[in-house]
Amino acid sequence: MADAGGLHVHLDAIVLQPGGGDPCAIVEQALKRMKAREKQAGDPYAFRFVLLDADKRGQQPQRDARAVTLAADILHLIWQDPCYEAVLLRHLQGCAQLRPPLTPDALVQLRQRWPEYGKPMPAARLATRVDTDALQRVRPVEPDLATLLDAVGL
Repeated sequence: MADAGGLHVHLDAIVLQPGGGDPCAIVEQALKRMKAREKQAGDPYAFRFVLLDADKRGQQPQRDARAVTLAADILHLIWQDPCYEAVLLRHLQGCAQLRPPLTPDALVQLRQRWPEYGKPMPAARLATRVDTDALQRVRPVEPDLATLLDAVGL
């Protein structure tokens, strides 16, 4: 979408493994990897975002608080409530207000509306359902994600 819009954006998406776990461990790993990538490139990132599944928040409150402290002024945390599939669901026509309470519920609801969905999914296949209209639908209900979209010019 950035290319189609003539935006000069480079996203350095770093897939952290294992993903979907302890938010603090993910933030620690993200900071370490980002610093290494910035050093290698010789240029700091303009913006730094980390996507976290909210269904993991609250399991270890002290570690959650540490994650927020570590992230302060360095990166933006995007809490996917309760998970990635729920946020993806909210991109779909007529689904912006859906709030499945649990990750399995989100996956069921997403697959009901998008039977071909599978994880991982290549960007080209995601783009068949997640377009600029989808981004506009999700903006009002996902303010943290809207911050990322604003940062890159979308």
